[in-house]
Amino acid sequence: MPTLNSTTRWGWPAIALHWIGAVLIVLLLGHGWWMTHIAVGPQRAAHYAGHAALGYDFLALLVLRLLWRWMSPVPTLPGDLKPWERHAANLGHLGLYLLMFAASLSGWCLAGTGRRPFQQDIFGLTVPLITTNRATHEVWENVHMAFSYLLAALVVVHIIGALRHHFIKGNTVLARMVGLKTTG
Repeated sequence: MPTLNSTTRWGWPAIALHWIGAVLIVLLLGHGWWMTHIAVGPQRAAHYAGHAALGYDFLALLVLRLLWRWMSPVPTLPGDLKPWERHAANLGHLGLYLLMFAASLSGWCLAGTGRRPFQQDIFGLTVPLITTNRATHEVWENVHMAFSYLLAALVVVHIIGALRHHFIKGNTVLARMVGLKTTG
């Protein structure tokens, strides 16, 4: 598997960053919902700290992913796509990046506004807080929740689109993100 992307294939770093990010998004969304709706008791603060820690590292990975995307070519979409499909794919990817950043940054803002600030990543590194204004806690909580739910919805649309490319359109879009050798 090549390191660099080409006009027909993703390189292994792009594939790895995509799938590690996908797993982290599912973990963060699932854990975020669970800790706000089900978790109770004194362990709840530990869940918030763990969620913030993983969120900080996801944001760092997201920056790395975006830098890699800018420095390496992006494989072209299949030639048989209709203009609306190309537009939808481009808007969908832009929306995913914007919502990943918005959810992460709003979570970072939220992390400093509670009774206990959360400012360590999963490796124990201290992350500076964006704000510590407790009066804004509810606002940041609602903003973070809204961006997270929008991200979850767009992730579902993204998955449906990838499956559509594979099973209905019969093209290589999904296969090349899985790392399978394609002829196109």
